[in-house]
Amino acid sequence: MMTSNTERKREQMQFVSMDDLVPQDHMLRLIDKAIDWSFIYDLVEDKYSSDMGRPSMDPVTLIKIPFIQYLYGIRSMRQTIKEIEVNVAYRWFLGLELNEPVPHFSTFGKNYTRRFKDTDLFEQIFQRILEDCYRFKLVDPTAVFVDATHVKARANNRKMQHKLAKQEALFYEEMLKKEINEDRAEHGKKPLKDKDDDDDKGAGGHDDFSDFTDDVPKDTKKVRCSTTDPESGWFRKGEHKNVFAYGIETACDKNGWILDFTVNPGNEHDSRTFKGLYDKI
Repeated sequence: MMTSNTERKREQMQFVSMDDLVPQDHMLRLIDKAIDWSFIYDLVEDKYSSDMGRPSMDPVTLIKIPFIQYLYGIRSMRQTIKEIEVNVAYRWFLGLELNEPVPHFSTFGKNYTRRFKDTDLFEQIFQRILEDCYRFKLVDPTAVFVDATHVKARANNRKMQHKLAKQEALFYEEMLKKEINEDRAEHGKKPLKDKDDDDDKGAGGHDDFSDFTDDVPKDTKKVRCSTTDPESGWFRKGEHKNVFAYGIETACDKNGWILDFTVNPGNEHDSRTFKGLYDKI
């Protein structure tokens, strides 16, 4: 017998527990069980007043929101908030009730700017969770894998200015060259010829700097600098497209756990930025 009661069920009043609505094997439930989030309160205690102002948003909830964004590949904070509004598992993870309003998408940005900017809060959280992974013997650092990728910056490509920047030395360039030549000699090959360093062409591409003279010191290079996001770098994306971007280098163990990372301007070559990640590891 066919039934038709969709509209009636929508209007029913029900008593439910938030905990019953989230499957026991849900990823957010497993993450929440593995991490004791209370350490965050100690890290941000000095960022809040103890006796003045309105009650703040729970800092643990605030930190968990970008976790949801990155775990599920949501493109923006605005879209993340929209997803939280209708997703019971997200609400459970954040400690929000079914009828409790979700924070405005600008809340995270305002808190980041006013409380957390120019601090290493997020790196402290990363290191604390990594320490737990070590303590439970989840990390196997007997082999470390390093990879790099470029992420497009939210910067207007038309708003830029030309500058001269100090050229960083290649990481262990002479040592590597010596080892390569020794290996080539063992295999009966000629040593590598010295040539001009053109590594940065692959990272940032060629530019037309007609407003510069040819009188440029040897240890400097000509770069384009964004006036919107000065920390980004001009990067050649594909054959015909150039954008302002960041280069992100990540080191992982054999099991895929991220051990550390660095973020650099997109026009800096991996051979120059690798030393920063190497030193941290």
